[in-house]
Amino acid sequence: MKKHVARMWNDKRYFSLDYYAKQQYGEKVYKVALDGGMTCPNRDGTLGDNGCIFCSAGGSGDFAAPLTSSVTEQIDLAIEGIRASKQKSQKSLVCNKFIAYFQSYTNTYAPISYLRDLFTEAISHPSIVALSIGTRPDCLSNEVLDLLESLNQIKPVWVELGLQTIHEKTANFIRRGYPLSVFDEAVTNLNKRNIDIIVHLILGLPFETNADILESVRYVGRLPIQGIKLQLLHVLKGTDLADYLNQLKLLTLDEYVDLVIQCLEQLPPDIVIHRITGDGPKELLLAPTWSMQKKHVMNEINRTLTLKNSWQGKEW
Repeated sequence: MKKHVARMWNDKRYFSLDYYAKQQYGEKVYKVALDGGMTCPNRDGTLGDNGCIFCSAGGSGDFAAPLTSSVTEQIDLAIEGIRASKQKSQKSLVCNKFIAYFQSYTNTYAPISYLRDLFTEAISHPSIVALSIGTRPDCLSNEVLDLLESLNQIKPVWVELGLQTIHEKTANFIRRGYPLSVFDEAVTNLNKRNIDIIVHLILGLPFETNADILESVRYVGRLPIQGIKLQLLHVLKGTDLADYLNQLKLLTLDEYVDLVIQCLEQLPPDIVIHRITGDGPKELLLAPTWSMQKKHVMNEINRTLTLKNSWQGKEW
């Protein structure tokens, strides 16, 4: 993903992960969400016991495959499920290439020997074309960075950093557990090793204004990163955020669509957009309920972008 050239005239009007993957690999690539069996310093008592205020018991990995005896088994089961689902409705659809995504909790928070075995098994799978690792910027020791650098020589390694916001007041409220300077240092260290970086931001965090959110987006857009995820705030059952539900001013669909487009306008055209919304598990989601219709949300964003670009007489 490093130093790619973005071509903006695709059907989504922004440089989507799907478009990037087709450029790189010649076909659609699917993510398989995996569970590495780790926890988080925000849960094991090192920094806290309950995780970030919005985080469910699944550690943001509610869609990951259940932890089984091997990573290979998880990958094979996930691939089987994707192929069955996709080819049922689109019989000619090709599902040959996949990204191994370690999503649940903090996926560099374990002994280096464990991480080496785990990631090496995943990246060695013949159907895996890249390894994506979700983690915290305060869990990237030199040992871990050296491991990721060596794996990156085998197949591309992406590190997904959960920043969520640049604003310390919000970060303290959501119990993120590290200052912005730690994130900046992680970006610098990953870049030194030529490892791609994907940054997570949450839109609609408690008490943040649109101006606050756009400031976070601009800050991240100025950094040497390769991708970004824009995630709608979900209020899930069993989280501490659920206790504040009656006090929160949650975004409506129209407000969210407008905000996402403003965010896209702030970003350099060569940053890959990995996500522009999200769908919390239906059995856990308390609000906003409109987010359960993910396809409709995506269609509204794309429709509004098309109308806006047509009115301005330009491509995105």
